[in-house]
Amino acid sequence: MATREEAMALLREYTHSEALIKHALAVEAAMRAYARHFGADAEQWGVVGLLHDFDYERWPMAEDHPFRGAEILRQRAYPEEIVRAVLSHADYSEVPRETLLEKTLFAVDELAGFIIAVALVRPSRRLAEVDVPAVRKKMKQKAFAANVNRDDITRGAEALGIPLDEHLGRVIAALQAIAPELGL
Repeated sequence: MATREEAMALLREYTHSEALIKHALAVEAAMRAYARHFGADAEQWGVVGLLHDFDYERWPMAEDHPFRGAEILRQRAYPEEIVRAVLSHADYSEVPRETLLEKTLFAVDELAGFIIAVALVRPSRRLAEVDVPAVRKKMKQKAFAANVNRDDITRGAEALGIPLDEHLGRVIAALQAIAPELGL
């Protein structure tokens, strides 16, 4: 099993954009929160969160991401469960999400970015001011963070069998817990 330190080193080897690193940290935090909720291995789930997009900066096109990353993970002897989760987070990979780990990664990926976007438009630019009603309100505004697929957020919560507001609240709390690392 890869450690967080090894995953961070791999992330930083392939990713130099601070925004993408912060996204990885946000997804890691949400994955760890859900691992605790489900009684799963928080270290493994955190590693998946850190590495799900590690190849994106170098290979952002759908024909490459996350496939190049999966190849690298296999070359470095990461467990197939981690490789498969990374592959499954992209609908176009045609790797169905079967495990709770895979479903959770999909459920938190877009949402983490959306919550950060909500924080960035707050006057204070602080996650402490973000709550479920604020996220719900912004979800209704199609022009806000237009590249975030709201259906993915909703489908993610449904796949976990968790009411949307509870899902939003859990991910908000996870990100608030690491707000200083995110600069928010």
